[in-house]
Amino acid sequence: GLCLFVLRLFIGVHVFLVSCILPDGLLRRVIVRVMCSVLGLFVQQSGPRLRDVSVQVYIANHVTHFDHNVINLLTSCNTPALNGAPGFICWSRGFMELGVTGSRAELVDSLKAYSSHRGNPPLLLFPEEAATNGRAGLLRFSSWPFSVVDVVQPVALRVQRPLITVSVADSSWITELFWTFFVPFTVYQVRWMPSVPRRAEELSEDFALRVQELLAMELGVVSTRLTAADKAEHMKRLRHTSHLPFAPGRHPDQPLAARLRMPSSLSGIGSFAPEDVRITAMAQQVKEVLPHVPLEVIRTDLAQTNCVDTTIANLLEGRVPFSPESEAGTDLPAPSTSWAASASGIQGSVDLTSSKPATKQFAKSPVERHLSLQERKRALYDYARR
Repeated sequence: GLCLFVLRLFIGVHVFLVSCILPDGLLRRVIVRVMCSVLGLFVQQSGPRLRDVSVQVYIANHVTHFDHNVINLLTSCNTPALNGAPGFICWSRGFMELGVTGSRAELVDSLKAYSSHRGNPPLLLFPEEAATNGRAGLLRFSSWPFSVVDVVQPVALRVQRPLITVSVADSSWITELFWTFFVPFTVYQVRWMPSVPRRAEELSEDFALRVQELLAMELGVVSTRLTAADKAEHMKRLRHTSHLPFAPGRHPDQPLAARLRMPSSLSGIGSFAPEDVRITAMAQQVKEVLPHVPLEVIRTDLAQTNCVDTTIANLLEGRVPFSPESEAGTDLPAPSTSWAASASGIQGSVDLTSSKPATKQFAKSPVERHLSLQERKRALYDYARR
């Protein structure tokens, strides 16, 4: 394995030199593609006749740090550098430097000026703005790539690799490059889709959502509303939770003070996997806010959203259908006498401070639903402080 890594690293340096020396064109793409096959990078494309030569913007899902390099082996295109400092590293990775360090509006203006010159290669943009494994769903598309031109062409990208996960969260491009040289092979499947024009008086947000739905349907995944910022926040929470001494899945010999911080509903599930424990803990939090929602419905939605706030919003706004259950028939353990007394005292304080009690049914107005949610949260906060 080490010899194969060294050999591929040597060949990779030559691929970089050939890419720099030869001018952009069919000859360079053929030579680089053959050398990449020796590196174990195999590129397959389907529907090449659907590629529209008049389209100025390609829209693709984001799987690895080298998606733009792979698609560039099939056709000439440029991907602007959105993150990272400009310089040699940015140029060597194949990104196009625009010299724009300001807002997205300035970036869109620069891309519009670039696309106005018909002699320039098309733009390859990744509206997800963050890489995923491409097996579960698409992150919510940003609207700014759809403000550049009125016609875009979606490109569905799949990546397969044996033994090692294709995309690891929080991994750098250097780590991804080393694993690419180490594994036996990596297969990129590029599927061209028909171009999509903007409808009359269609907003960029609606245009982005429509293309996202088409691309998700082509890939056979879910079109989510999670953004790149949500992914970054999720990774931040995972890093923070992994350093906590009372994180779920800790050894039974952990200190008593740490074990007391764990919810009582998690007792007796030490044999579960850490992922199940975490989902159960989050489901308990949602159940305390929305006691009339079945626990199984909560767990199913949490497995997809992986976020308590998002699941609560989905349940309140009716995006997740369910049949309300009475509090007596819930799957939660029966509360103790002291807990019931405290809860009744909290409920009484909430009723005294609010003009009307929190309803157990969904209100017709979003404002009333939001107020009811805030009352329940306030009651939980008071109980936690006591």
